[in-house]
Amino acid sequence: MKGTAYGVGVGPGDPELMTLKAIRLIRENEVIAVPGETAEDSVAYKIAAAVVPEIASKELVPVNMPMVKDRTLIHEEHRKGAFLLKKYLDQGKNVVYLTLGDPTIYCTFSYLQHFLEDEGYPVVLVPGISSICAAAARLNLPLTEWDEQMHVIPAVHKAVKKLDQPGTYVLMKAASHMKETKDLLRESGLEVSCVENCSMDNEKIYHSLEEIPDDAGYFSLVIAKKKRKMPE
Repeated sequence: MKGTAYGVGVGPGDPELMTLKAIRLIRENEVIAVPGETAEDSVAYKIAAAVVPEIASKELVPVNMPMVKDRTLIHEEHRKGAFLLKKYLDQGKNVVYLTLGDPTIYCTFSYLQHFLEDEGYPVVLVPGISSICAAAARLNLPLTEWDEQMHVIPAVHKAVKKLDQPGTYVLMKAASHMKETKDLLRESGLEVSCVENCSMDNEKIYHSLEEIPDDAGYFSLVIAKKKRKMPE
């Protein structure tokens, strides 16, 4: 029997936002994988360790996930990561892969999942609170109301030239191109808020476009929407 690979979301940063299911799976399984070169340095590991200190005694498996643009190199690293997990799965051991936020939204585990499923390994995704929802909650800002649309965009890829569709925009991965992202937002005329390092100890909240620094950190999420009008 092959083991099961679990992609487990641990939430955006605050250990109290971990789900009971995530905690249970960490406690019940001996092999815990995390993205990074050193398991203990992983943000996902640190979040989990604050709630499940016994994780330190588990078999920790760091999986290198380099953030580079060379698709050939990335593909090879993902293949190596999947092979690393397969060694445990072939022994009948489950592997719990911890990831920030939710495993279905721009998650490193997705790439490993494709390799594993293609070779017949069972994979289960365990949802966590996403940075999208966590940031909106910190801003006390409803993301959508009534029939509003929501557009989630990876700003780092410059996939959109204009923000001219109705509804709320959530711009993720904007940090490395924050200046260009701010120019795009300025042209849109939308109200802008940003949360950097949401729910972490070094969290920062920006309530306007002018407040957001051009060198905002990697974990920065921008929400833009039209100003709410009171009914007449």
